[in-house]
Amino acid sequence: MTENVWRTEAAKGCSRSLQSYWVMQQIVCQPTLQVTLFALTVCLLTVGLTYADYWAGVEAYMRKDYKTALQELRPLAESGDSKAQFRLGVMYDNGEGVLQDYGEALKWYRKAAEQGNTTAQFNLGLMYARGEGTLQDYREAIKWYRKAAQQDHVIGQFNLGAMYATGKGVVQDREEAIKWYEKAIEQGPAGDQVILGLRYVNGAGVAQDYGKALKCFQKAVEHGNTIAQLYLGSMYEFGMELDRNYVTAYMWYHRAGTLGIEGALAERDKITEKMTGTQIAEAQRLAREWKPKKMD
Repeated sequence: MTENVWRTEAAKGCSRSLQSYWVMQQIVCQPTLQVTLFALTVCLLTVGLTYADYWAGVEAYMRKDYKTALQELRPLAESGDSKAQFRLGVMYDNGEGVLQDYGEALKWYRKAAEQGNTTAQFNLGLMYARGEGTLQDYREAIKWYRKAAQQDHVIGQFNLGAMYATGKGVVQDREEAIKWYEKAIEQGPAGDQVILGLRYVNGAGVAQDYGKALKCFQKAVEHGNTIAQLYLGSMYEFGMELDRNYVTAYMWYHRAGTLGIEGALAERDKITEKMTGTQIAEAQRLAREWKPKKMD
């Protein structure tokens, strides 16, 4: 295969891969018009105690004191606090302080999601998309991705676009996919770098230049853009303007997938067939240890 033909095929492969993919909640006490000053004071104190308990639970969680975190968060979750419900869902999802239980995670995410908790809505969609804790159900995934996307959840918007692009749980619709992709990319940090990188990949409005595309995606990732990790994985997989490197491609796909980027884990799993066990272990180590560089 000639160099030009090979690069054309690589570009097509990359394009297919790319396309398939405290604000504290205000508690308002609503006493009757006849409420006494005493009752109002009790109400406000109760709210303060609730948030004190919540943050005590969060601080314990951050210290990895999961026993204390559960003691603080579970009563709040059971009383209907959506933030505590979400946190409890995360603990069951990850098996932190409890046995990993996707069914319990799903239950608590749903309770929080039904109250409008955006991240719980996204996580619920992700569980349905992956079939964790219940049967895989793309329509349910679409439903919860959409709710999160409409509240400007970046990865929720991206995943909703990916579902439209691939026709999972919805009629395939390229224009709808692009709409949600653009919302996600433009909203995310360094989104302008991602857009520019995609233009260089496709030669849209600029001369096609994989080297410049690579630099754009790398810069976006260093500035915290999670979506660009997927694109970096594709560039390393197909060897666009650099040597093909399955270890690095796996690393970026793995990182993107664990953050919930639709399609990233599937792309990661495809290339494992071309890798040795040692290479996979190295890629996983790199994914765990990667940290962004300090940039201006």
